[in-house]
Amino acid sequence: MIKKVLVSQPEPATGKSPYYDIAEKYKLEVVFRPFIKIERTSAKEFRQQKVNLADYTAVIFTSRHAIDHFFSFCSEFRVKVPDMMKYFCVTEQVSLYIQKYVQYRKRKVFFGQSGKIEDLAHAISKHNYEKFITPMSETHSDEIGNFLDKLKVKTHAEAVMYRTVNNDFDPNEPFDYDMLLFFSPAGIQSLQKNFPDFQQGDIQIGTFGAATAQAVRDAGYRLDLEAPTPESPSMTAALEKHLKESNK
Repeated sequence: MIKKVLVSQPEPATGKSPYYDIAEKYKLEVVFRPFIKIERTSAKEFRQQKVNLADYTAVIFTSRHAIDHFFSFCSEFRVKVPDMMKYFCVTEQVSLYIQKYVQYRKRKVFFGQSGKIEDLAHAISKHNYEKFITPMSETHSDEIGNFLDKLKVKTHAEAVMYRTVNNDFDPNEPFDYDMLLFFSPAGIQSLQKNFPDFQQGDIQIGTFGAATAQAVRDAGYRLDLEAPTPESPSMTAALEKHLKESNK
């Protein structure tokens, strides 16, 4: 019986979430407790990359973190983002987050459906004359740079603007969960760092995304719930389906 679930994400700022609805419906406790946190790189570290933000006319966003840190650096370096800047986002959800910083105009915002950069191939090809910059995490692959090269984008740069670090647990912090939900491989690494003697036992583990699921298997843990699936495209949908079975 699952009675207490750890969701390794920040607590929703609005106080509203499908997780709360699930908690009420199935009479369980949901705790939002990230295993990792995002830190912006320093101004000194950014300058060492020799990237001048004012030189670029298009930006590729892979996450909301990328958006926050891009505009944070623009503000710190007093770079005015041009009104005609074009934004290429891996999902519509990411694209809508841009409204936090600039007026949303469909003619300059492009987004994919699956979260994969390949979805943006047509839009980027049509604008390959633009000068592209991609805010990146400290840990990243060359996927986007290689992708832009294939699309014959002449000018592009990938700039490290943030990093993922462990969000350490206090020694006296209770860890009495029946289920843990993870959303990135870094979360699994943080679990191992915080609890080097962790024995899974009856604790169930759920993941979102293929890379996170593989990280669980590589760590030698049992994977009890994997999302997304065609039937359960979100973690909350997968969790509710799982609870219907396990909490009968």
